[in-house]
Amino acid sequence: MLLLAAVFLAALPVAAGAAPDPELEAGRAVYNFRCYYCHGYSGDARTVAASFLSPPPADFSRATAETLPIERVVATLRDGRPGTAMKSFASVLGEGEIRAVARFVFDEFVVKKAVNTRYHTEANGWPNHERYRIAFPFATGEIPASGPWENLSPEQARGKRLFLSSCVTCHDRGTARPDDPIWDSRPLSYPRNNFSFTVPPKVDATTSASPYALHDRPPRLRGLSKSERRGERLYQANCAFCHAADGTGKNWIGAFLEPHPRNLRDAEFMTRITRQHFVDVVREGLPNTSMPAWKSVLDDGQIEAIADYVSRAFHPLRPAPSLPR
Repeated sequence: MLLLAAVFLAALPVAAGAAPDPELEAGRAVYNFRCYYCHGYSGDARTVAASFLSPPPADFSRATAETLPIERVVATLRDGRPGTAMKSFASVLGEGEIRAVARFVFDEFVVKKAVNTRYHTEANGWPNHERYRIAFPFATGEIPASGPWENLSPEQARGKRLFLSSCVTCHDRGTARPDDPIWDSRPLSYPRNNFSFTVPPKVDATTSASPYALHDRPPRLRGLSKSERRGERLYQANCAFCHAADGTGKNWIGAFLEPHPRNLRDAEFMTRITRQHFVDVVREGLPNTSMPAWKSVLDDGQIEAIADYVSRAFHPLRPAPSLPR
């Protein structure tokens, strides 16, 4: 992982006359690779992913050196936080990497209250990110994305379309006003470098981010039952962020998580579990993984509907074995 961090460092700008701190920049690279989608570019946990989690991820920007000392950050990374979606990273990161990312979080967000971590670099998949400047006012909150279209100039309207189609997944909660709704958009979160200003926007999946874009397309199914249709809406709104719209877990966010989200199309795995096991995992989560408990977000009927959809769209879930009479 530190080798990966070294690759990221080459693309990170350094203030004039200031020598970069290797450990802090290594921590930045780990944070940008593994932590930003829940805790946010600015460490304030105002992301769409965070809106799905209860309790929400920690907001580092509100912490102080007294309320969140660096040793507590280290301990949380090493041990996780029971009852939350924050799992232990001890099996993913080495002790030096844990120390580096903890030090970065403490220095960047708790002490400096920095506004971002310079995520949109070429090494991270966004070469020449300035080309998307037309959308920046909506990402920063300079222009509220929830404002009426008729108040926008033609150029601003183009920027809003770009923001809503490509940026909203990670930036929506970062700038939305407290009373704004969460945008009802599919969770796309990958570099879309061949965006075109058409309505609706078109993306060339073969030259843009094809390894990820191909998995953010939900299957087209006919003849779904009422429960399966309900489960489709719930899955695509809640589960696709990690497991991908096509159920493979091979989307942009899924690629970051360790262990990777379960591939719901994997016949070898899916034939080994029962429907009840699937429902239990969704409800209670899986310790020491990125799979949180959804019982405080979805009720039993909604979870059953998701099971119906998964069984129809990705792989049949077998019923529990009958008890002997």
